[in-house]
Amino acid sequence: MSFPARFDLLNTALAPLPDDQRLLLIRGGTVLTMDDTLGNFADGDVLVRGTHIIAVGPHLDAEGAQVIDAKGMIVMPGMVDTHRHAWEGQLRRINPDSPSLEDYCNATHFSFAKYYWPQDMYVGNMLTALGCINAGITTIIDNSHNARSGAHSDAAIEALQDAGIRAVHAPGAPLSGTWESDQWPQDLGRLKGKYTTDPNALVTLAMMAQIDREQWAVARELGLSIVTEFFGAGMATELDALHQEGLLGPDNIFNHCTCLPDRGWSVLRDAGVKVNVCPRSDAHYGLEDGVFAWQKAVDHGMHPGLSVDNESSYGGDMFGEMRVAFYLQRAAAHSARFHGQPDVPALVNARQLLKAATLDGAACAGLDAKIGSLTPGKQADILLIRTDNLGIYPSNNALGTVVHAAERSDIDTVIIAGRLRKRGGVVLGVDREQLERATEESREHLFSAAGYRPDPFAEHFSPLPAL
Repeated sequence: MSFPARFDLLNTALAPLPDDQRLLLIRGGTVLTMDDTLGNFADGDVLVRGTHIIAVGPHLDAEGAQVIDAKGMIVMPGMVDTHRHAWEGQLRRINPDSPSLEDYCNATHFSFAKYYWPQDMYVGNMLTALGCINAGITTIIDNSHNARSGAHSDAAIEALQDAGIRAVHAPGAPLSGTWESDQWPQDLGRLKGKYTTDPNALVTLAMMAQIDREQWAVARELGLSIVTEFFGAGMATELDALHQEGLLGPDNIFNHCTCLPDRGWSVLRDAGVKVNVCPRSDAHYGLEDGVFAWQKAVDHGMHPGLSVDNESSYGGDMFGEMRVAFYLQRAAAHSARFHGQPDVPALVNARQLLKAATLDGAACAGLDAKIGSLTPGKQADILLIRTDNLGIYPSNNALGTVVHAAERSDIDTVIIAGRLRKRGGVVLGVDREQLERATEESREHLFSAAGYRPDPFAEHFSPLPAL
């Protein structure tokens, strides 16, 4: 099959990464390092040289440094979304009351997805990436299960690059429609050669695939991690065989992990599989029993990342995930205590969830040596959150403010690899007129192709039969 020719990229006016001599001093903030050895600072500084943090502590000196006054702000690591279908960006909240996974698939994979052109992949990924940056998410694992051609994957990756976000891009086979016969998984080798030769690249590559020994072998030959949508009740029986064959390891990233029995959790832990949990998604779509797997993971000594999953039903920020996780876990624990059940779990706290959204998420992405904490030697992925806005002033507890009260509008500054991507509450380098024009063109194409009539008050997604 053929797709339209290459299109002009959006003009994001992205500044280059800073050179090794540029000094940036973030001065006088309340610093949450997420580094147990380093600790936190009520009045601290963060010094960045080029793309890396070189010092954290009080009263740092750096002659000639560019200074950001962080007084009245919380300084913390950038957040990590460990599972996002970025290509769906232009489908935000198209199906807000979706009751099931099947219904979600009808509103994405089985309707619009099969009509995506490469430029639609670019627009979706660009919208998602910019929305993440605006919300303080500096890294995503992009689960791109709509890789219909090499041009589709190129467009998705180039959107992430142009947005300046850090990402692990994991292309995967589409679930419906047609795609180029030699696309999957053969194209992974080309993508690796084209996009991952620079060791400093912010966008790296993985594979998205269900349990498939042949596809997993391709990924491992290329040295790529493998991302899998894993539903424990239906897939747990396969784990023992996979483990015995040596096919599970730290290069596996499992999403969801709902309803997984204890034996399955032991296998994942012993094999070193990385997992992430989805507080909103699992409840919203009723994935298996609808209970996100945080407690089971923690009970088995694992430290899951948090993920948004998609934006077709709800918002794309980690504040929502942390809050939903907090209250779902506490509701279950309080209920167990009230009804006299044995082995009531300890109540989750704000620091645990902020760690899940930062350092544990970085570990899930295989990037904890680079990001996830404000540790000297790591890359400078940093957020500054204002605490003087009326909604959160006064901030009597930094952890509580971030996890329970802050919103994306409170984020003053976002830095990714030392480069400013949001400053004064505004994402930098975005031509809004051009972005909106490209988005409307993409939506018009997709809605027309799928026979969908937009209704801003619809209670249920219902496309017309495509011609």
